[in-house]
Amino acid sequence: MQIVRCTRKQHGAAILDIFNDAIANTTALYEYQPRTDGTIRSWFADKQAGGFPVIGAEQAGVLVGFSSYGTFRPRAAYKYTVEHSVYVHKDHRGRGIGLSLMQELIKAAREQQYHVLIGGIDVSNTASILLHQRLGFTCTGTLPQVAYKFGHWLDLSFYQLILETPASPTDG
Repeated sequence: MQIVRCTRKQHGAAILDIFNDAIANTTALYEYQPRTDGTIRSWFADKQAGGFPVIGAEQAGVLVGFSSYGTFRPRAAYKYTVEHSVYVHKDHRGRGIGLSLMQELIKAAREQQYHVLIGGIDVSNTASILLHQRLGFTCTGTLPQVAYKFGHWLDLSFYQLILETPASPTDG
């Protein structure tokens, strides 16, 4: 497995496929409609504009998973907090890819001087919860029945990792 920085041109189609499988078949994304090429174009533009990484895992030149983070909330005081996500292709889950991607994402967050990573995880997503706990994330709260998908209510838990960075945070 090789860790790479993803680009829209090289990885956009694979990321779109991974997102759309998660939308259609899991509660990892609380969405109903598949994403489009335009959605991915905007998603990459937002990541680039914010200076946010899109980190991928390739096997034999094929993208098998990716992770990223972005703005947690748009107000200035949240500038040291990011919300992250990690997705692994359905045929490659359970092989440590998510762990490698998350380790790289945490490293990038430290390098960019973020202080907190937050992940919203459906309470039924045991694999993601265990991955986050293994990396030191703690559950900071659960919002019961905040979404409805696949004919039932979904509960969303927030997992948080506090980093030692930045060394000298500033207001403003």
